[in-house]
Amino acid sequence: MIKLSFCLRRLPHLSREDFQTYWREQHAPLVAKHAKTLGILRYVQVHTGHDALNAGIAASRGAPEAYDGVAELWFESEEPMAANTSEVAVKAGAELLADEKKFIDLAKSPLWFGDEHVVVG
Repeated sequence: MIKLSFCLRRLPHLSREDFQTYWREQHAPLVAKHAKTLGILRYVQVHTGHDALNAGIAASRGAPEAYDGVAELWFESEEPMAANTSEVAVKAGAELLADEKKFIDLAKSPLWFGDEHVVVG
C-alpha cells in the first residue's frame, strides 16, 4: 500500500470555511467519481479546526502556521499507478487538477508519496 499525503493551503481570496466547504462538497465528489479509474482505494480529508488547541500546541513548539487541511489517498502500489496511463485516467487526473486550482494554493501545498508505519493502533 502506498499513500499520498497532500498538505493544503487555500487560495488567498478564500476564507478557511469557504475553502473547506468547497473541498468537502465540490471536490470530494469529484475524487469519488474518479477513484476507480485512478486506483484510489481510500480518500480522507482532514479539515483544520480547533483553533485554540492548535495555537497552544504550535506555540509550545515554535511551529509555523497550520495548513488548512490534509488530503490522504491510498493506492495498492506504485506499479499500477505508473502503468495507469490510459486516456481516461489522464483525463480524470486533469479534471481533478483543474478543480484543485479553484481552491488550493498549489505552490504552497506540498504533497508526497510514502509508506505508513503504524506505531500505535
